[in-house]
Amino acid sequence: MAGNDWINSYLEAILDVGPNLDDAKSSLLLRERGRFSPTRYFVEEVITGFDETDLHRSWVKAQATRSPQERNTRLENMCWRIWNLARQKKQLEGELAQRKAKRRLERERGRREATADMSEDLSEGEKGDIVSDVSAHGESNKSRLPRINSVDAMETWASQQKGKKLYIVLISLHGLIRGENMELGRDSDTGGQVKYVVELARALGSMPGVYRVDLLTRQVASPDVDWSYGEPTEMLTPRNSEDFMDEMGESSGAYIVRIPFGPRDKYIPKELLWPYIPEFVDGALSHIIQISNVLGEQIGSGKPVWPVAIHGHYADAGDSAALLSGALNVPMLFTGHSLGRDKLEQLLKQGRLSRDEINSTYKIMRRIEAEELSLDASEIVITSTRQEIGEQWRLYDGFDPVLERKLRVRIRRNVSCYGRFMPRMVIIPPGMEFHHIVPQDGDMDGEIEGSEEHPSSPDPPIWSEIMRFFSNPRKPMILALARPDPKKNITTLVKAFGECRPLQELANLTLIMGNRDGIDEMSSTNASVLLSVLKLIDKYDLYGQVAYPKHHKQFEVPDIYRLAAKTKGVFINPAFIEPFGLTLIEAAAHGLPIVATKNGGPVDIHRVLDNGLLVDPHDQQSIADALLKLVADKQLWARCRQNGLKNIHLFSWPEHCKAYLSRIASYKPRHPQWQRSDDGAETSESDSPSDSLRDIQDISLNLKFSLDGDRSGNDNSLDSEGNAADRKSKLENAVLSWSRGFLKDQRKAGSGDRADHSSSTGKFPALRRRKHIFVIAVDCDSNEDLLDTIKMIFEAVEKERNEGSIGFILSTFMTISEIQSFLISGGLNTNDFDAFICNSGSDLFYSTINPEDGPFVVDFYYHSHIEYRWGGEGLRKTLVRWAGSTTNKKAGNEEQIVTAAEQISTDYCYAFEVKNAGMVPPVKELRKLLRIQALRCNVVYCQNGTRINVIPVLASRSQALRYLYVRWGVDLSKMVVFVGDSGDTDYEGLLGGLHKSVILKGICSSASNLLHANRNYPLSHVMPVDSPNIVQTPQDCTSSNVRDSLKNILKS
Repeated sequence: MAGNDWINSYLEAILDVGPNLDDAKSSLLLRERGRFSPTRYFVEEVITGFDETDLHRSWVKAQATRSPQERNTRLENMCWRIWNLARQKKQLEGELAQRKAKRRLERERGRREATADMSEDLSEGEKGDIVSDVSAHGESNKSRLPRINSVDAMETWASQQKGKKLYIVLISLHGLIRGENMELGRDSDTGGQVKYVVELARALGSMPGVYRVDLLTRQVASPDVDWSYGEPTEMLTPRNSEDFMDEMGESSGAYIVRIPFGPRDKYIPKELLWPYIPEFVDGALSHIIQISNVLGEQIGSGKPVWPVAIHGHYADAGDSAALLSGALNVPMLFTGHSLGRDKLEQLLKQGRLSRDEINSTYKIMRRIEAEELSLDASEIVITSTRQEIGEQWRLYDGFDPVLERKLRVRIRRNVSCYGRFMPRMVIIPPGMEFHHIVPQDGDMDGEIEGSEEHPSSPDPPIWSEIMRFFSNPRKPMILALARPDPKKNITTLVKAFGECRPLQELANLTLIMGNRDGIDEMSSTNASVLLSVLKLIDKYDLYGQVAYPKHHKQFEVPDIYRLAAKTKGVFINPAFIEPFGLTLIEAAAHGLPIVATKNGGPVDIHRVLDNGLLVDPHDQQSIADALLKLVADKQLWARCRQNGLKNIHLFSWPEHCKAYLSRIASYKPRHPQWQRSDDGAETSESDSPSDSLRDIQDISLNLKFSLDGDRSGNDNSLDSEGNAADRKSKLENAVLSWSRGFLKDQRKAGSGDRADHSSSTGKFPALRRRKHIFVIAVDCDSNEDLLDTIKMIFEAVEKERNEGSIGFILSTFMTISEIQSFLISGGLNTNDFDAFICNSGSDLFYSTINPEDGPFVVDFYYHSHIEYRWGGEGLRKTLVRWAGSTTNKKAGNEEQIVTAAEQISTDYCYAFEVKNAGMVPPVKELRKLLRIQALRCNVVYCQNGTRINVIPVLASRSQALRYLYVRWGVDLSKMVVFVGDSGDTDYEGLLGGLHKSVILKGICSSASNLLHANRNYPLSHVMPVDSPNIVQTPQDCTSSNVRDSLKNILKS
């Protein structure tokens, strides 16, 4: 372009010079004006840290500059800023395309391999058209549950639930949660999710067949928040439960239960809660067990009433629900509300922050891993819209719509899925309470006529608070209700209103943007949005036409809707993406037509209600046109209003809860396996646990039953198999007999019972009677280092160990056979330990009571506890194929560096040996590969990367400790876990929680570089470094250092 040749020169200079300019290369600069260099300014300021929001401000300043020379300089820099933005946008688009292509290739490869494994009996139905795979996850018109649209239908359904007494647990951790006067909009964590979970708990508690609902959240006793958030329990008063009051019991109803975890005197954002999740899980586990036992006494004939479901809301609660589901062996549900991968994609598109900066600010990779784990563990994932399934969940490794459809067809036809599992995606829109809502029938020209049922009343105070902003308050009100967040797109709405003169003449604009005391006290993001709104109001001179009150109470929100309806106004939600849009339903219930974004949940809402218009949130003119159309066309306004009021019952809470409970009833219930119908039978005196343990040993010898559970029998005859199965059944019965002996003894023993050890050893594992349990979970590089560490810990507590007040558990990646060899070679006795957590947490053994009974006894119930979604042979085949493909490409013969270790593999642990740990893909890559193929498991890299253990998805060394609490009542707060500086890739799970942790400095420090260098997120994001339950010894500690550390941590 003529006159712009300097641009090419500028570009060449910048590309030649690079970001670091010096005086030696000043000849490359196009022009120098005194001491100011436009090129240096561009390179040092614009390239390194640009912000496109400054462009308009820079343009205004440039135009206002009187000096032509300075104005030209500013405009030149503006051109470079725009060029840089365009370049970065193109770069981001290229990176996005690369990520999508890589994800598509990985997904297609995983789908091909999974299909090949299942190709033996692949049916034509599974090979069908995949275009409609997204709709397969929603509820089609034919399969959709019938809606409740009359009192008779509800009563019919309620009568079918008679006799059921369900216990449901909901979890929502972040934000401030209470039953009344919710402070919605107080901060980014206290928004629509808070209201949703409270109302869901309240509605479920009022449904027939539901006895109790607990909503678990964080207890906050901070001076910065109201005292009510520190109350341990709050009962949620039913809105309308008169019909079911006869079913109320002593502990029935819905409750908010606040579990203390994290800093006791601080209210912290959700991004900082991750290190304290294990502490919440332990506290929630204690509460659930206590309530289950109480309900068992009230309605369960003395047997615990376990939750029928544990429902996590958002990623942090999903992570917690998965761990609780595994610890209790009960089903899990999950609702994402907002998803991490979608947010990551949006932030990367904006280009303001790098991936590392996003991860540091939002802990986004920890959040994504929690969502992946939730997919692994959930029976059902509840979504609000089809868009959430088709555009957001399909971004995850653990969910493939095409593969899910194939698996569902196979399950329906009773065909094997070869160890593959996919959660069921179910669309259940959030509900609302409508019985208290009276649609506004009057207008600003006349008062509403009162009646006996609804007499007229004075105007609510919030009306005058809003009306004081308007010069003509009788005009229709355009209402937007959202916190000042960039993704809510409020500034585009103000621009659309400011640039449409006909719309300004016909309507006023009301912006309810949360609550604030001062702009300086708001978060930087929210303050920036609010300042932009105020500047736009000033720019377009909208004074007297826009209301933006500073405060409103939650109970005043319905009054705000009523005011908008009274003025014959319109409700708008212009968000860039709206996961659901609960405010749209609230507005429709009050008789307001809607204008909403076409991205996300509003599409489904509009399909049902047909009460407004959808717009492109990026198209400012489209927003103005839609608002003008509804405000100007009174017939269209009335038709949209009527449609909304006619169809709004389809989003009622009873309808939501009916679909919710029907889904719960559709899956197979799970609960702790030792709670069986025949478990209450009394054990005879002759059937002693000691005899049972001897039976176990005898049967083990006769079966040649290896301690590792190896499947190495050589006799293949049917008769031999039948006898083996019979003997295995006897073996399990012997363990059950032993378990019953413990339960009988526990019922008979009082709290003050101090019976001597010799009289109680036969009734339950020795760890049950210890004052403290020390768990040695140090992952040393060699057996010699581990032996030295064990002896050092034994020496530190020699006196208590001899007295029997302290028991020991060895928690390791090794098999029980390797442990036995290790103990013998080190001169230790198996009775030095009460229990052994083996194979990274997939096996649990106890030391036997009498020497003649043999060294160990396996806990078979632990296997039934962790086998959920275990892939079995299908998983093993995939792992063997992966191991075969993992070769040393640099070697001429492509040497295989990962080999299956059949001799140390067990039924619930597939082990692999690694020849060159540095050449094996990081653990996150193997987890990703398996998730893409719908294989749910926990991959652990052990012994500094020289071994890989693949175990059930909800099994781990930390979960085994929770099992001991659930099974035997071993108090988690009385446990002390010893770990090194680093460890296996399950290291983070051993830190945090109610148990105490002692970090032995200088031990196992080499593993951190190799195993933890390629993590999805740094350990610092999940380690509770300020926890009073964690103590570190001095470097290269001794037994006296260990004893001092124990004194410090146990005195608390």
